[in-house]
Amino acid sequence: MKLDYDSFREIADALVRNRSRSLLTGFGVFWGIFMLLFMVGGGQGLKQLIGSNFEGFATNTTIMVSSQTTKPWKGFKEGRYWNLTYTDVDRLKMLIPELETVTPCISTWGTTSQYGENSYSGNFRGVYADYVNIEEPQIEYGRYINESDVLQERKVCVLGKRVYNNLFPGGGDPCGKFVKVGPAYYQVIGVDYSSGNISVSGSADESITAPLPVVQKILNRGSVVDLVCATGRSGVRMSDLEPRMRQVMARQHQFDPSDKQALFILNTEQLFSLIDNLFTGVNFLIWLVGLGTILAGVIGVSNIMMVTVKERTTEIGIRRAIGATPRDILSQIIMESISLTLAAGSFGIVFSVLLLSLLEKIVAATGDSINFQIGFWTAVVAALMLTALGVIAGLAPASRAMAIKPVDAMRDE
Repeated sequence: MKLDYDSFREIADALVRNRSRSLLTGFGVFWGIFMLLFMVGGGQGLKQLIGSNFEGFATNTTIMVSSQTTKPWKGFKEGRYWNLTYTDVDRLKMLIPELETVTPCISTWGTTSQYGENSYSGNFRGVYADYVNIEEPQIEYGRYINESDVLQERKVCVLGKRVYNNLFPGGGDPCGKFVKVGPAYYQVIGVDYSSGNISVSGSADESITAPLPVVQKILNRGSVVDLVCATGRSGVRMSDLEPRMRQVMARQHQFDPSDKQALFILNTEQLFSLIDNLFTGVNFLIWLVGLGTILAGVIGVSNIMMVTVKERTTEIGIRRAIGATPRDILSQIIMESISLTLAAGSFGIVFSVLLLSLLEKIVAATGDSINFQIGFWTAVVAALMLTALGVIAGLAPASRAMAIKPVDAMRDE
C-alpha cells in the first residue's frame, strides 16, 4: 500500500462524506428527543390546565341533588318529585360518621347586583361557613363567611372575581362597601379569586356568596335546599359510602334505593381518578412514540457508522499497522457514536425547552399561568439515555472495525 498524497486525500474525502451523512442521521436523534420532551412537557401542562378547572375543589367530595323518580316504590308512582331538606344534613351526619363535612347550599341564577352605576347579573348563593371544606376560596381582599355571620344572620357577602371586576372596575379593596343584590343591600366582606370551572350552585367567579339563613329568607325557600355536599374523613373512599348515602335518603324520602335518577350523586373522587387514568395512558403513549422515534434515529446512527467503518477501512488499516490496538479502534468508533447522538440530542433538548417556553408565554397571554416546562432531572435522564443509546449504536460498527486486519486493508487498497 502506498502512503502517498492521493491515499490520504481519499481518506479525508471519506471522512467528509461520512460527517455529512452523520449530520443528516443525527437529525433523526434530534427530532426524536425533541418530540419526546416536547410531548412530555406539553402533557404535563395540559394536565395542569385541566386540573386548574378543579382548583380549590376537594377531591373526596360527593354532591347530592334531588330529581324525579323513575321507578315505583311502596305505592308511589314513578315521576314523583322530591326535595332535599336541612334535616337531611343532620341525618347524614348522624347515620354516616365516616363523613367529615356535610353542608347544604341554595342558589338562584340571574340575580342582578349593583354598586353605583355598575351592575352585573350572576349567581346568588347561600352557604354555611364549613363550605370552605368543599370549595376552598382564594381570598384576595377581606375574608370568607364565618360562623358568626351565619348565627347572627348578618347581611354580608363575598364577591366572585368577575362580579368584583364588573362592580368595581377601578379595583381596590371593596370591603366595607354596600352592594345591592336583588331587593336588599349587603356589606362586602371579601373577594374570592377562585378560578375553578366546576359549577357547584354556580361558578365561584360569577357568584355572590352570603350566609345561608339570610339567602333562605330572601328567596323564601323554607326548609328546602338545592344540594347537599359531603366530604369523607381521611382514608375514606366516597365511592364506598355512596350506597349508604342512597339508602339513608331513599328511606327518608320514599324512593327506590336503586333508582339512581331519583338522587343524582356527583362523586369527584371518580372524576379525579378518571383524569389521572387518562393522563397515565397519555404519558404511556407519549413515551412510546418518543422512544420509538429516538430508536429509529439511533438505528440510523448505527447504520451510518457501519458505512463509516466500511469507507474508512484504509484509515483503520493504517492505524492498526502503526500500532493501534483493537481497544483504540473500539473506543474511537463508540466515542464518535456517543458524540453524534449526544450532540444531536442536546440540540433537541434545548429546542424543546425553547418551544415549551414560547408555549407558556402564549398560554399566559390568555390569563392562565400553566407550566409547560420539563423538569431538570427529566433532561438529565434524557441525556444519560442518549449516551447509553450512543454506546449501543456504536457496538456493531466497532466490532466490525476491530475485525479489520492491516493485510486486508492493504489488499482492499
